[in-house]
Amino acid sequence: MPLDFTAIDFETANSSSASACSVGLVKVRGGTVIDTASWLIKPPPGHDAFLEWNVRIHGIHAEDVLDAPGWVEQFADLVAFADGDAFVAHNAGFDMGVIRGACAATGIPCPSHDYLCSLQVARKTYALDSYRLPVAAMAAGYEGFHHHDALADAEACAAIIVHAASRHGADSIVELAAAAPARLGHIGEVAVAA
Repeated sequence: MPLDFTAIDFETANSSSASACSVGLVKVRGGTVIDTASWLIKPPPGHDAFLEWNVRIHGIHAEDVLDAPGWVEQFADLVAFADGDAFVAHNAGFDMGVIRGACAATGIPCPSHDYLCSLQVARKTYALDSYRLPVAAMAAGYEGFHHHDALADAEACAAIIVHAASRHGADSIVELAAAAPARLGHIGEVAVAA
């Protein structure tokens, strides 16, 4: 099984998990980045207040997303890009929570994906003082990116996973999760055999 996955990163307008205002996606096949995508997202009503704290972190303002598609309009593009891949994200609980929260807030069924947290993998792979994304990415040989830009963060996350897989001799996300070890999680409906 090859090292195939989609790295994902969200930025949010506020503390609501449904307030995604930007997404970055990086498709990896056989340990090599083959495609990237990113776009702004207009958060759904009730989750669309842009807090100063969040804006200071990512630099996205309410006026930047006025003409952006909402979660409902862009959701199919996100799912199509991932194409059934396992997701990887740094502090994956946050990013998977955004998917769950935005789907719940807009009445869309949550997609079914396995996921792996690059933060957990980094903690089991590198001896660092901090495992924040820029520090862990530097340990993987990826540095100088614009932290809190969703696409740049997804690219950094992908670099960590590819480098860690090489260090652990893992050829797939499943093998890396076992070798690190790190928890392989799941969001969405779990298929049940009849």
